[in-house]
Amino acid sequence: MVKKMKKSGKNKTSNQRAHMVSGFTLIELLIVMVIIGLLAAFIAPKLIGRVGESKQTAAKAQIELISTAIEIYKLDTGKYPSQETGLQSLNTKPGDVQNWKGPYMKKDKAPKDPWGADYIYKFPGTHGDYDLISYGADGTEGGSGDNQDIVSWE
Repeated sequence: MVKKMKKSGKNKTSNQRAHMVSGFTLIELLIVMVIIGLLAAFIAPKLIGRVGESKQTAAKAQIELISTAIEIYKLDTGKYPSQETGLQSLNTKPGDVQNWKGPYMKKDKAPKDPWGADYIYKFPGTHGDYDLISYGADGTEGGSGDNQDIVSWE
């Protein structure tokens, strides 16, 4: 709180005027810091838990987009990308493919999952015509929570 002192004289210098106005007291500052600390203690854990969820949601959305690109590739060429060329064939025409009208994705390379790893493309797939997989935060097959695999067939 800003408190002003009464002026006792008419001809005060600027230095004397500056000393008449005081700032926040130490107690007031400590109270504000405690309130901010309490708010952070209640809000931060809730937000941190959402980061893993948002990465899983992003991975699911990317798998859907890649699946759409693969289906358009099949409509144009009559077949799915081979296991050898994989997702690169969505951006670069494979030598043995006719009627390729790509690139089928906006970027030059297939996107990486939210954890920075490549998506796994398996053709033929064991759960459909092809399988797309992200192994989650741990980068290994299986897991739960943030380490849960995100797949194209669920």
